[in-house]
Amino acid sequence: MKNTLIIGASPNPMRYAYKAAHMLKAKGHPIINVGIKKGEVAGVAIEQPGTLHEDIDTITLYIGEDIQHTYYDYILQTKPKRVIFNPGTENEELETLLKENNIEPVEACTLVLLSTGQY
Repeated sequence: MKNTLIIGASPNPMRYAYKAAHMLKAKGHPIINVGIKKGEVAGVAIEQPGTLHEDIDTITLYIGEDIQHTYYDYILQTKPKRVIFNPGTENEELETLLKENNIEPVEACTLVLLSTGQY
């Protein structure tokens, strides 16, 4: 199972981050929710950005390129094996930074990866 940090977590059931959190948990992947909204998703509280977590396999992004720069240091310090850029979150600058730090950038949809057994 892959420890997954969700950046852009939301308690709103209409958001893809919400759906991904539930699907990740249903598939047995431990999750950490990080976002600016208060509440919980899939039984896990939403944390404010800043607390560094160890042993993170995957970060999945649900925030736009325009605010991702505020998360660059946090992402790099977390040292995940990969970062998934869900549709609408693609960011060439961040992808380059990840590669320079031996972190794999993946442009894909977490929900699709989970649904097709490719996660």
